Amino acid sequence: MVTKEQVEASLTSKLKPIHLEVIDISGGCGASFEIEVVSEQFEGKRLLERHRMVNAALEEEMKEIHALSIKKAQTPQQWKPSQDSATPSKDA
Repeated sequence: MVTKEQVEASLTSKLKPIHLEVIDISGGCGASFEIEVVSEQFEGKRLLERHRMVNAALEEEMKEIHALSIKKAQTPQQWKPSQDSATPSKDA
């Protein structure tokens, strides 16, 4: 069984993300995960290449994971604008 912590550890060591969110959507059996990852290593890469990088980082875990949903695979520059819009302004 793959744990959320194993997925986080593999992605952290290989992609050095500035933001990482891993959600076990399998009900605890470790077969299905949703992830958001923001890494400078995605700079200059197309979305498909980024997804391949995530899959490569989880090569061992993917042998046991049934479904992996990559919700976001962004660069810090792409992620920051979405963070700004999600934060209410102090003037509001």
